[in-house]
Amino acid sequence: MSDQHDPRSEERPARYFETISAANHLLDPITGFLNRTAGLQAAVVLVAGASARGAPVGAIWLDIDRFRQVNESFGHAAGDGFIARIAERIRSVVRLQCEFSRMGSDEFVLLLPDLDRAAAAQLARQLLVEVRQPLQVDQLLIYPSASIGMAINQVGEDALAWLERADRAMIGAKRQGGNRLVISGDELLTRRLGVQLAREELLIESALHAALECGCLDLHFQPIIGLDGRVEAVEALMRCNFKGQQIAPDRFIPVAEKTGLIVRLGEWSLLQGARCAARLRLQGTPTKMAINVSRAQLVSPKFMPALHGALVCVDVPAELIELELTESLFMDLSPTVQANLRRAREVGVGLAIDDFGTGYSCLANLKDLSATKLKLDRSFVGVLPEDRRSFAVVKAMTRLGRELGMTVVAEGVETREQLLALAEAGVDASQGFYHARPMPEPALLAWMKQRVEK
Repeated sequence: MSDQHDPRSEERPARYFETISAANHLLDPITGFLNRTAGLQAAVVLVAGASARGAPVGAIWLDIDRFRQVNESFGHAAGDGFIARIAERIRSVVRLQCEFSRMGSDEFVLLLPDLDRAAAAQLARQLLVEVRQPLQVDQLLIYPSASIGMAINQVGEDALAWLERADRAMIGAKRQGGNRLVISGDELLTRRLGVQLAREELLIESALHAALECGCLDLHFQPIIGLDGRVEAVEALMRCNFKGQQIAPDRFIPVAEKTGLIVRLGEWSLLQGARCAARLRLQGTPTKMAINVSRAQLVSPKFMPALHGALVCVDVPAELIELELTESLFMDLSPTVQANLRRAREVGVGLAIDDFGTGYSCLANLKDLSATKLKLDRSFVGVLPEDRRSFAVVKAMTRLGRELGMTVVAEGVETREQLLALAEAGVDASQGFYHARPMPEPALLAWMKQRVEK
């Protein structure tokens, strides 16, 4: 943007920016921008003034990519300094009248009166370039980037709906890998869809809170079968049945992770899974119980007390509990995660790398992991036996895992032909509908007892 005088500013009522400035005592201490509350107030005032004049207002929602890494690597003080310098860069780019707001730890909103779509998009692209310039933190030169969403207010649209469109456009930019601009469409359908999605998430969050209180959560269990026919382990899979309606895991797990409820769900799952392992042992069919654990649990200092509590409460040997984690968690170098994984192994709990081979694999790190089991992702199994290249990959990963002392399990087995191919590749065990579908605990106990009696 040029430094030239903007004649349109003369057409605004004198009270216009006076009203905005009345909220300026609510400032973010790190950036000097309006804080979230004042920013929302400013948006309401701007939209009201623009509607009265029939003028556009642009919203640019900017989120710093990978800011968490800066905080975790250098500490919060350095993170605050990083944010302050980014804010300076943002301010330096904008030459027109603008209200700057800090909406979250690494999120900023620019409110731009009388700015049309083309001009706002040009400014947003300038911000991408400016944020991308290298920035030194301690002795390290960092190349930050931003995900930007942009929206121009629509006729009759309230301020919060307008900002929501900008926010969702930013989320779209982040999902595409960041360092880019996504512009919200002008059609109202986009806004309505956004509102529907937001409300659905709120409904699911509310249902999860209620389910934790009223006992509407449940675990279903799927056996893992060795090539010799023995039951190698059982995986516990969470289910939510609220007011007679099943909420699929792929719907409620992301909401739980976003809201922090995943920690409570994980602790509940850990306790209930341990109880099932104890009951299996009591009926004479002792079997390892595999329980999924999230990153949010592993970064919590309460993780090991929760694990010890589950083992002691139900009086089950640690060797009968196995924690399933994604590859990315094993590659997570944060001290708390690594310490919790190490302590879990020290008490005798097994660790399984779930969905191995789906994007985070690092053979250089694999040798240093304390994992006891490697679970090959179903994408390699579904194309067997026809796809010989996939067969070669499965065979190589199986050999590697076994030489590192891990039990190798193939997921998603649905046919006898797939099972025979996996046996040829040398896997130790398999899991999938071919053996058994996930089942409630009473059905599992009966299923296990029946196998013993045969």
